[in-house]
Amino acid sequence: MKDNERELAALLITALNLEDKRVDDVDPAAPLFGEPGQGWGLDSIDALEIALAVQQKYGVELRAEDEATRRAFASLAALADYIAHQRAVQAV
Repeated sequence: MKDNERELAALLITALNLEDKRVDDVDPAAPLFGEPGQGWGLDSIDALEIALAVQQKYGVELRAEDEATRRAFASLAALADYIAHQRAVQAV
């Protein structure tokens, strides 16, 4: 797992109070949303919490109506890449 994925996993675990998850056990390619038992098993309320935590920590806004945001929510790896890209764009 990349450092930015590890940092993001820790943020999500804390923000969502996922006491049963450990950073070292997270598969960065696992889907964030969907049926319980498949990937993270998160729901739309969790998406709001993630958006808030990401904005507070990284200054990156995640907008529900944005197709890029929907793709970013596919997995931890996709979300970490999206955040890194948005931060690079903001720095220019």
